[in-house]
Amino acid sequence: MSRPRATGWVVERGDVTSEESATILRDYLVDVSDRWFRLREGRDSTPEEIEQSLAEMPSDDLAPPTGAFVVARSGARSGARLVGCAGVRLVPDRPDVVELKRMFVRPEARGSGIAAALLAAAEEAARDLGATTVRLDTRLDLVEARALYRRQGYVEVPAFNEGDYAEVWYAKTLR
Repeated sequence: MSRPRATGWVVERGDVTSEESATILRDYLVDVSDRWFRLREGRDSTPEEIEQSLAEMPSDDLAPPTGAFVVARSGARSGARLVGCAGVRLVPDRPDVVELKRMFVRPEARGSGIAAALLAAAEEAARDLGATTVRLDTRLDLVEARALYRRQGYVEVPAFNEGDYAEVWYAKTLR
């Protein structure tokens, strides 16, 4: 799946349990958490809130046999910095459906096309797991993500969970 890009980045399958994946997953959580608290309370997340969220929302199911994790690197060479990630996990009792989780691109890499490439790689991973549908929930304030999902063929659907931060739900049938 490794695909060098003319823009100088590569999208490939990642090991969600690796140290570098733990780093980008933490950065993802800080980013979305800070945005949440800035909007609602005018402050950044505390280290304690980040640690609590990491403990409450593990990502270890974004690995076979229950899921997959894809990453974007800032260069084609081994060891290049991760600049983005996305994961999919099978929905229990629905082997044809995966949920998209942990979709993230570092701020300095946004607008480069990495997000669309990560999403396409996550969809490919979903197909490899036997899924025919990808679904996700997100927040209303994550307008960039919502625009990306719509551009990539996701449609708004009725709520399928009651997550604390879920405000809008999307799905896409894979072809």
